Parts: sequence; C-alpha cells; structure tokens
Amino acid sequence: MAQRYLVTGAAGFIGSKVCQILLDAGHAVVGVDNLNASYDPRLKEWRLAQLTPLPRFQFQRIEMTDSGALEKIFAEYDGGAVGGSPFAAVLNLGARAGVQPSVDDPLVYLRTNAEGTLNLLELCRRQGVPKFVLASTSSLYGGHNQVPFSEDADTSRPLSPYAASKKAAEALAFTYHHLHKLDVSVLRYFTVYGPAGRPDMSVFRFIRKISEGEPITVFGDGQQQRDFTYVDDVARGTVAALKPLGFEVINLGGDRLTSLNSLIAQIAELVGRQPIIERRSAHPADVLATWANISKASQLLSWTPQISLEEGLRRTMSWYRENRPLAMQISLGS
Repeated sequence: MAQRYLVTGAAGFIGSKVCQILLDAGHAVVGVDNLNASYDPRLKEWRLAQLTPLPRFQFQRIEMTDSGALEKIFAEYDGGAVGGSPFAAVLNLGARAGVQPSVDDPLVYLRTNAEGTLNLLELCRRQGVPKFVLASTSSLYGGHNQVPFSEDADTSRPLSPYAASKKAAEALAFTYHHLHKLDVSVLRYFTVYGPAGRPDMSVFRFIRKISEGEPITVFGDGQQQRDFTYVDDVARGTVAALKPLGFEVINLGGDRLTSLNSLIAQIAELVGRQPIIERRSAHPADVLATWANISKASQLLSWTPQISLEEGLRRTMSWYRENRPLAMQISLGS
C-alpha cells in the first residue's frame, strides 16, 4: 500500500538514496533539508536535482532545529497517511556528521543531532506518527570495545562531540518509545561510501586527489581499519527498518575490515596512478577500527550487504569520471 513518508536529510548522501527507493516503490516522500555548508552544498544540490523531477516527491528547505517550521509541515499533511497521521513514518537521516569537525564546533552538533531529533520525536507523539527511524553511527562504540561491534556493547564513552550528540539522540528516541510507545529503529551506520559521497570522507578525497596527481593526507600510519559499507546497501537496510520492531538498535555495515593503506592501494589501482602520501599525526577523536556485527540486521531485517568494496569503488570511480567537472569544483573542506 502506498504511503507518505517524511525524510530529513533528503539531499544528503544516504537520505537521497532512501528517498529514491521509497519513490521507486510507489510511495510519496516529503523531503526536508537545510542544504547547509557543513560540506559543499553543490553536491547536495546535485543529489536533490535527481529527485525533484520525480512524481510524489516534495521538498522543503527547513532547519531541524526550527520546531515551528517542522510543525507546519506536519499540519500541512495531517491525515495524509493511513490511520489519520501526517506520515506513515519519519526517517530522521538529517544530521551534522563528521568526527573531527565536531571537535571544533560541538554546539551545532548537539543542536542539530539532539535538539533536532527531539523536535521530530515530539511532533510524532503529538500527531500520532507510529514509526521513527533514526540514523546513528558506529562512532558510538568508541575505542574500548572489541570488534566486531555488537549492538549491546558499551556506548558510554564517546570520543567525539559527534558521537556524543548521536548518543543523546538515541537516548531520546528510547525515552519516547518507553513513554509514548513510539516504534523506533535506530540504525548505526558504518563508514558509508559510494557515488556522490561526502567529500570530507576518505573515498571521495582519495579518488579525486589520486586521479588528479595531488597528494593525499593520511593521519597516523594508515593501519586504522574501517568497515566500508556501500550506500545502496545502507539505504536498502534503512527502508527495511520501517517494519514494526518496538525498539531496536541495528548495525548496518559491510562486514569486512579494510585498512586505510589497503583502500588507498585499491583506489590507486583503479585510477592507474601511484598515490602521493603525506602523513600526519593521528587524531585523538579517531578510533583504530570499526567493524559491525550484522547478525541482528540479518535476523530482524533479512539484510546483508550485497556490494563488495571492489565493486563499490569501481562504481564510485565511474561516477567521478562521468561527473568530473562537478567533482573537481567540490570543496574537500579542511
């Protein structure tokens, strides 16, 4: 049955893919994004331009911290979903993301990720929206848990304001489940990459810089390991989490450890050019390894990643070549 969904972060990397899947399935999507400059908004505008011509997609440029503007959206679509609520579910995929930038500007992370989530939870309670999906992060597992990370691991020692703000959002979501019986799926994403990915993350940076013969910066010795997860897999898992679950925290990861040095070598081989590497000291907010135990996602969502890192990098490289004029203009940040 076709439904209407509210997706925050609709111009974001994961959010735009989730919108696409929902629209392809025949649903209506109200997309919300503020198109902020946390990274180059031209990339967000490119993603949004892929969605705006599609039927059943409507976009509103709004800050998640603006409770009044959010309230108007809920009022505009009141009764539009089965059961009389404005939306069948709210998928809160909008956030301030990034570990290192959060150290420099922690307040904006707390406001967007915690206060913004609270605004949406409260509107779901008041308007009877039955389902809430929250994008969270593997950064919550910190540096003291053994890998692979399971959802019941200790998350009380976040190493960055970004992780701390997401911990606050998760806690608020549980509170609304406990007090108001809101059905909540919390999804902890692991190092998402792919075409039109965030330019502040390693895959976009390394593909562009190695392709153009520019030096890349590596913090530490490059032995730090990540569980790289292709964006289409993550988006598919996010939509699967719309099913009724009560309250669940679920990892979505690629289920494979890859060192930064190995990633660089694979990209260099695709590009056909040797990388120029400049090494700097490791950042104290970075963790040495992230690796998801995805057995819960398999059990509850019938989800496993389908795109290997090798195939995902090939697809990302193809996007870069096809969109090089745009990709060359995108600021990579500090």
